[in-house]
Amino acid sequence: MGYIELIIGCIFVNNIVLAQFLGQCPFMGTSKKMETAVGMSMAVIFVLVMAGVITWLTYHFVLVPFSLVYLRTIAFILVIASLVQFVEMFLKKSIPGLYAGLGIFLPLITTNCAVMGACIFNVDKEYNFLQALVSSFGYAVGFGLALILFAGVRERILLARVPKPLQDTSIALVTAGVLSLTFFAFRGMV
Repeated sequence: MGYIELIIGCIFVNNIVLAQFLGQCPFMGTSKKMETAVGMSMAVIFVLVMAGVITWLTYHFVLVPFSLVYLRTIAFILVIASLVQFVEMFLKKSIPGLYAGLGIFLPLITTNCAVMGACIFNVDKEYNFLQALVSSFGYAVGFGLALILFAGVRERILLARVPKPLQDTSIALVTAGVLSLTFFAFRGMV
């Protein structure tokens, strides 16, 4: 598989949020405003790409040679948690408004199953280093694309007249389902 096919597959066909349904908590939680959606997207892109690279290296150069593959989950969680701490400290110092806007959802990247899932996919699919880097970036961009599209739609829905039983979370879930169906159309592409 070529790198272009891999990145298109990760962004559109196997979108981590809309096709594999991982990372729903920050997807639903930070999509009410466009600026928090963009901020969360950037944070997830950084964390997921770095975590994908570092976990691949950890797996292939530490866990496999020392026969510690059974510690994969713990090792990956430690890597992801360390990266999230770095992002949290950076945002708190550099962009306090975004840090406040993301609130509890920033530390939740640590337990974001989209980040963990992408790292596990890289190892389970036996990607080489460059493929792991490209797929991590593709999954992160796919997450960001889905989040930003969803935030744009949710901002428009706030201006619309929505029936009382469908307001807030209900209409958000319906909208996420429709958005997921649109990404399902890419299935035969790659």
